[in-house]
Amino acid sequence: MARPGTGPDFIEALARGLDVIRAFQPGQPAMSLAAVAKATGLTRPTARRILLTLKQMGYVRAVDPLEQPGDVRAVDRKAVDRKYELTPRVLELGMSYVLSRNLWEVARPHMERLVDRTHESSSIAQLDGSDIVYVARVAVPKIVALAVTIGTRFPAMQTSLGKVLLAALPPEEAERVLAEPSRSGIPPRVAFSSEERAARLREVRARGWALTDEELAAGIRSVAAPLRDGEGRVIASLNVNTHAAETPVEVLTGEYLPLLLQTAGAISADWAACQAAPQVTVPQPAAPQSLAMP
Repeated sequence: MARPGTGPDFIEALARGLDVIRAFQPGQPAMSLAAVAKATGLTRPTARRILLTLKQMGYVRAVDPLEQPGDVRAVDRKAVDRKYELTPRVLELGMSYVLSRNLWEVARPHMERLVDRTHESSSIAQLDGSDIVYVARVAVPKIVALAVTIGTRFPAMQTSLGKVLLAALPPEEAERVLAEPSRSGIPPRVAFSSEERAARLREVRARGWALTDEELAAGIRSVAAPLRDGEGRVIASLNVNTHAAETPVEVLTGEYLPLLLQTAGAISADWAACQAAPQVTVPQPAAPQSLAMP
């Protein structure tokens, strides 16, 4: 059955495959066939065929040691309880997006200098629905409440990165975005009413940066600033993340924030310069006449 709101060009099989990949959430690194079927709303035979297809393509692997490599047709009772997990190849899907935009190449040297000066981790995120998604990161090894990697999702309103991105939207659009359910699987430590959200985003718009103090999880404190393109549009946000027990708010806003704003400005300037650079297509040389087909 086609999904509501889809047109004649919608490929249902592709959508189901992506649903299966997205079913593997934080805290669920390995899932059984039954769990995948339940999470996606697919029948078990359909979920099984998708898992085995993804397995052949290298995006999923079976964690049952009894399964023989290459045996994609065998069906037995033990297969019902067999579990599957994503492989690192899935990262290629997200990195294709990041690398296609060249944002990482532009931002990396600036982020590394920021981390050298603050001795704290720094990340870049973009908005996806009511969540932020991490697209670049330079990390300092520290014990924190929530692990962060490229592709990690968090509820936007409870993060400094998310507040910056939400504040860049018109107020009505920000509320519409926040009405969407989070797909992060992370329950925020602090919830906001619509009035509180509006007031906090107005504050971010007025001062140009955002602070989060243990709103997502205990111990997480960060400050973020916008990254802009050559037209002044906010394309992403950059933060400095600290442990609340180690770094007082006064240090975060008094010492790290000026460095963060300077870094965000430098990345934005470089990004604008990259956008303005002419794109030249080098023509392919013609085949030698002697090799031309008659």
